[in-house]
Amino acid sequence: MRRALWAFAVILCCLASVAKAAGIQLLQSDPALSGAIWYPCAAEPTHVALGSLSVGADFDLKGVKDCPVTGAKLPLVIYSHGRGGFFGQQHDTAEALADAGFIVAAINHPGDTFSDSSKRDTLSVWGSRPVDIVRLLDFLLNDWKDRAVIDPVRVGFFGFSLGGTTGLVLMGTKPDFARVASLCKETTGVCAQLHNGETPPEPIHEARIRTAVIVDPAPGVLTQENLAVVKVPFQFWRSKLGGPGVGDGSGTARVAEGLPGKPDVYVVPAGHYAFLAPCSVELAAAVPRICTDVPAGFDRLAFHREFNAAVVKYFREQLADGAR
Repeated sequence: MRRALWAFAVILCCLASVAKAAGIQLLQSDPALSGAIWYPCAAEPTHVALGSLSVGADFDLKGVKDCPVTGAKLPLVIYSHGRGGFFGQQHDTAEALADAGFIVAAINHPGDTFSDSSKRDTLSVWGSRPVDIVRLLDFLLNDWKDRAVIDPVRVGFFGFSLGGTTGLVLMGTKPDFARVASLCKETTGVCAQLHNGETPPEPIHEARIRTAVIVDPAPGVLTQENLAVVKVPFQFWRSKLGGPGVGDGSGTARVAEGLPGKPDVYVVPAGHYAFLAPCSVELAAAVPRICTDVPAGFDRLAFHREFNAAVVKYFREQLADGAR
């Protein structure tokens, strides 16, 4: 079902929170698991500073640090950020899900973050990103100190930009690098590797993911043929105007038309960065590129109220207790 965002209405009273705030545990001891876990918490929210995990500007999260988890047998959503991003770039969505009774976990993808570009323009990132997500899921189900509160059969995925493509790979898609090579004109990075005959890493799949929200995925490696193998239900969002990593929006439009089944597809009349969390004044001054929306006058804050409510509603329906 194809829908325009302006036509989408959410009954907010049906999305009442089961807790007062998102609890937050920061993951800082292992570079391979640097990020945060959001979860339901029965306390009043405050601000949690990121400190050394910041993005080069004043940045904090809303919630309660290290608050005891409220609830049991909770559904889990794993998050994958965009190219050169970081785990907290859609923190408001994570907070909304935690307030609604979900556990949400996100980590920085080593080698492909705002502060570490060592893998960003290489084929290796296509292998390492899915592995990162599997590592995070294994940690949460097997080693996290609060793992007993997770219902391991109710696992969802949320991915933005290259994170969205990462999710589709985990759900069964095999990236079409022959298509990428045919379009490549650069003489460096992935293009150079492909033209030199280097073999992309074999993708890994993750059967524990039961549903997903895929947001403005990087479209280059996606085709109707490799998307056809995806059997996991998912909700699809795309920006009409596109931006860095997704082009002018025509690529994600092509992907949307080739999606298997009849997933809900939402088209947002704005650019790629509209999906990032609304920026503080300090962040907008420090990194205006990710905080300036197109078209001028687009209300990111208002959009995120609708977007977050829609994401919560979708995951509630898909990961409801008993819907297995």
